[in-house]
Amino acid sequence: MKVLTKNTDYAIRALLSLGAGKGDYRSARAIALEQDIPYQFLRRLLQEMIRHGLVLSKEGAGGGFMLAKEPDEIRIRELIEIFQGRVQVSECMFRKQICANRARCVLRHEILRIEQVVEKEFDNITIGKLLRDLEAANAMSAHGCIPAAAAAREDGALAGDGKDMKHETKRVTEA
Repeated sequence: MKVLTKNTDYAIRALLSLGAGKGDYRSARAIALEQDIPYQFLRRLLQEMIRHGLVLSKEGAGGGFMLAKEPDEIRIRELIEIFQGRVQVSECMFRKQICANRARCVLRHEILRIEQVVEKEFDNITIGKLLRDLEAANAMSAHGCIPAAAAAREDGALAGDGKDMKHETKRVTEA
């Protein structure tokens, strides 16, 4: 089961790049290079986001793309619905047609409940929240407060050795 497709992932990354630009127009080429997204793929995603009122575009010198809304108004659930459709945990037959087992399906109501919980959680995540999380993570790494697992991954030292995180954090902060 995929929670996020490549389209949604790339769209989120593009919006984070635009949000970090704080109201400046950014070229699709600059976003593609920064986020490692294929340029033509990104152009198609940006056009879709323009159609849904998330992004503005301006041609010519100084042009490019910019957020059409405040970052806190752009919800991840909205992006999922644009690029994937509604959040679905199961591809159960009761969605497409009346299932012969519908009346006896004990899982159907649980699946619907889980999907509502997942939708609500994605509704609580905005581009603004992700930008703040990214800024906090960057500030922590700039001050040498990289979580041990991330620090070890950066230097290639951690390969899932199962060490206690408390000991790993102590090791990194003592270094």
